[in-house]
Amino acid sequence: MSGTSSPGLVPDALELAALLCSRVCHDLISPVGAIVNGLEVLDDNPKPEDREFALDLIRKSAKTASARLQFCRLAFGAAGSAGAQIDTGDAEKVARGLIEDEKTKISWNLPRILLGKNRVKLLLNMLLLAAQAIPRGGQLTVDPVGEGDKLGFRVSVTGLNAKIPQSIPPLLAATPSDHAIDAHAIQPFYTGMLAKNCGLSVSMASEGEAIVVAAK
Repeated sequence: MSGTSSPGLVPDALELAALLCSRVCHDLISPVGAIVNGLEVLDDNPKPEDREFALDLIRKSAKTASARLQFCRLAFGAAGSAGAQIDTGDAEKVARGLIEDEKTKISWNLPRILLGKNRVKLLLNMLLLAAQAIPRGGQLTVDPVGEGDKLGFRVSVTGLNAKIPQSIPPLLAATPSDHAIDAHAIQPFYTGMLAKNCGLSVSMASEGEAIVVAAK
């Protein structure tokens, strides 16, 4: 992935856009590449069993690519004009589409309401961070913190060998650091920026057996 800011410097607007684009492209390369591979197998007039394998690969990869695009549209995209609001029901739908599978489940305890787009983007980015803490799967629980204009979120996760990625907590501060902000680091850094925009403080910490990403 391309794009790296100078050590100790916050990315400017152009650099931020480039880094987020790199992140999205990285997420899409794998499923799109698998679709291409499947089509190449079909072009070779395969045996029936190989043809079915290729079609299954294409179906699954297309579903994955679609889920990632829909999630990224809300989590990173403009999602409407300035001041636009987003239905939390739409956020739940794209989150389940991206994260839930046979190993990972989401318990969604937020009411279905309209929220400012940056607050919803913050929530979706918090979910991404929480999912990184349970690479082998587990349970994510989403709860509201406060209400009204001060509404925040709490995403707690439990799972086998749950662990906080060491680089994430300092990046959530969204301030200059001793480390370069590259396309790997931009998502937690961006989460911190969204929290500040919403007048919230976001953190990631262990609480007993759970790992909690909280914005309040």
